[in-house]
Amino acid sequence: MSIAATSPHATGSTGWLSRAEAWLDEKGKGAWIALLAVSLIVFWPLGLALLAYMIWSKKMTCHSHKFRRHHPRTGGTGNAAFDAYREETLQRLEEEQQNFEAFLKRLRDARDKAEFDQFIDERAAKVDDTDADTKPA
Repeated sequence: MSIAATSPHATGSTGWLSRAEAWLDEKGKGAWIALLAVSLIVFWPLGLALLAYMIWSKKMTCHSHKFRRHHPRTGGTGNAAFDAYREETLQRLEEEQQNFEAFLKRLRDARDKAEFDQFIDERAAKVDDTDADTKPA
């Protein structure tokens, strides 16, 4: 870095503006919104200018590549082979999910039946014990 680049006179007004912008970018959207609110309260024309700059520079927009990564498109990709493979895989996975859910239902039903049978057997054993106690010997 040269001495001229670090000199406050060499950077001029754009130097502190670019440093302020970099600092706000580092802090995130909240800092930009706070600055906008304060500037609208203190001097509204400055706030409007800042709002215009934020819209023009797209500081407040969400980036489409982030949205696409978390929300894949539902339409085709344009590659017919890949679209067919994807569709076949999705159908296979849905079928496997349905089969697994049916298996879990059968497993729960069998467990419930076993618990119910155990309850009935225990109840019948209690009834037999109380009948044996009440009968004279």
